[in-house]
Amino acid sequence: MDELKQTELTGRVALVTGGGRGIGRSISMLLAEHGATIAVNYRRDSAAAAETVEAIHAAGGSAKAYEASIDNVAADRAMVEAVVTDFGGVDILVCNAGIASRGQAVVDTDPAEMQRVVATHAFGAHHLSRLVIPSMRTRGRGDIVMISSIATSHMAANGAPYNMGKAALEALASTLAKEEREHGIHVNTVAPGIVETDMGIRLARAMTGTREMLDLRSFDASSPFGRVCQPLDVAKVVLWLCSDGAGYVTGQRIECDGGGAGGTTVLG
Repeated sequence: MDELKQTELTGRVALVTGGGRGIGRSISMLLAEHGATIAVNYRRDSAAAAETVEAIHAAGGSAKAYEASIDNVAADRAMVEAVVTDFGGVDILVCNAGIASRGQAVVDTDPAEMQRVVATHAFGAHHLSRLVIPSMRTRGRGDIVMISSIATSHMAANGAPYNMGKAALEALASTLAKEEREHGIHVNTVAPGIVETDMGIRLARAMTGTREMLDLRSFDASSPFGRVCQPLDVAKVVLWLCSDGAGYVTGQRIECDGGGAGGTTVLG
């Protein structure tokens, strides 16, 4: 790593939910590469979180894994308290953890699924924001980045729980940006399209109504810039939002989909 990458986020602590896999792993790795200490949150996949922590350590960075189901406020409180005890505070919160809905019409959707999906995307982000803000207010600058989806731009059929969860997440971000600006906390949203991750495959299957496994790279030719969005593409936007380059940016929603409205994607 060059000197810029070693010092750009040095001294800052980032809590990344769902930080062991997919987009979360790329965000954890990239922020660590640029000097941040990473708290890698996971719900069930302890092995993936451990692998991410090990990879950060191998590259010379600092990280530790923390288990918590983010829709559980008691688990969130215990996790935030542990991170603050271990590292002294939280400067960056990336609300990335999420789950896909099953691709059913509203009339066919189990209410428990709707509650579970919305709670994961929106309630969990609310819990964690509330819990980290007291620490963040003392740190000089804070950054909260919500990972949403272009689903909120289209509100496609057969995806109400996911659409509702991400829309509520964005409402939270917009509200927080106004509330916390006076405390030096920036709150922004990144909205990717389909990204080549396990969850991206599940979303694509739900939205296309197929039960077959999908190879998202088979959509490269019809995707913007000739390739499906990768986790690192999203991570780079998050990095910029947490950098000095975005020092006068808050309350913004950035779509990371290659300008997908102008081309053909797996979402149509």
